[in-house]
Amino acid sequence: MAIGKAIAAVLLGLSVSTHSLAAEPVTPKLTDKLRGLLQEEMRSVQSAMSSIHSAMVMGKHQDVAAYAQQIHDSFILQQSLTEQDRKDLMAAVPKGFVKLDKQFHKLAASLAEAGKQQDTAEQRSLFNKMTGNCIQCHGQYVSDRFPDVKALEK
Repeated sequence: MAIGKAIAAVLLGLSVSTHSLAAEPVTPKLTDKLRGLLQEEMRSVQSAMSSIHSAMVMGKHQDVAAYAQQIHDSFILQQSLTEQDRKDLMAAVPKGFVKLDKQFHKLAASLAEAGKQQDTAEQRSLFNKMTGNCIQCHGQYVSDRFPDVKALEK
């Protein structure tokens, strides 16, 4: 039940209240191109997370692995950004944002491996951590788009 509520909050863009840990939103600092790429990537992640949840509860381990690998491979920094786009991105986002992004993609790689190993318990644990990472990032760095998302305390 708690997993379903967390997924609904993240995947459906529901909001929770802003927290004192909220940093200044990065969205206004992004160029139009970067904003569009990030939004496209987030829609892809949202779709994959939904598919992973369904695959986990149906025991479709290879699907979990495939969707998690898809998330891992979706690094925006790996996309076709110009050198100027990279500079603009690094100027717009704080180190904490980059750290959360790297952690998220690392968790996705671990989830892909848990899928390959058919380890349902590990899949669930990693999926929960990924969901928490989404909430943390949205609460801290995208509070202008999700003003009611509460950043999680560490």
